[in-house]
Amino acid sequence: MIIFIKDRPVRILSEKAAQGLSNRATFDRIIDAHLEMLKVVSLKGHLLILNATPITAEKLFHFLNNYDLPELQSIYLVPKDREAVEKRLKKIYTVIKAAGGIVTKDNKMLMMFRRGVWDLPKGKLDDNEKSKKAALREVEEETGVKAELIEKTCTTWHTYTQNNQLILKRTKWYWMRCVDDSKMAPQHDEGIEQLAWMSEPEARKALVNSFSSIRYVVDCFMGQEVDVD
Repeated sequence: MIIFIKDRPVRILSEKAAQGLSNRATFDRIIDAHLEMLKVVSLKGHLLILNATPITAEKLFHFLNNYDLPELQSIYLVPKDREAVEKRLKKIYTVIKAAGGIVTKDNKMLMMFRRGVWDLPKGKLDDNEKSKKAALREVEEETGVKAELIEKTCTTWHTYTQNNQLILKRTKWYWMRCVDDSKMAPQHDEGIEQLAWMSEPEARKALVNSFSSIRYVVDCFMGQEVDVD
């Protein structure tokens, strides 16, 4: 599970998955939650937190949501009981479900420029709607492109506050193939200004002006990142 808080990635790994971390020397600090109390001043650079409990996770997310942490880059959180930690976090937040697509055509990827950054088409699920159907619907509504679904790429989670309520948004991402882009047009009432088919180098350049979560999705699609869902 990877959660983006203020566009900063927090990866929650099982102890088994954490054994696959190739080089722990890449972390600026390793904290054992059994031996050391988590403090705001500890949240710097690339951080690995071992033996996390649900209370540790809740405390960490409180710090991330309420403090300015300019020196923090990323966190790997390794709980003794991953399921218990994820359950605790989902009680703190209101979970909203969404789905989106990485649409390809002739080795190019469909990108959209929305509210000042490059993005991918996505949106919330309607009542009782399945993620796959929602992803295809959102792609067509936001871009006018008809697509067919190939396979799931990854799942992302990110947090935000709405009407004083903490929201945890889950987005399932799918690789799609363009079927018909003859009616391609940006959905202006959703703040979409421009659509473009981009090669990988073009997309990489555009994604410098994007969100960490979107770069993560593209990395998963390109096989340069392993989904930790």
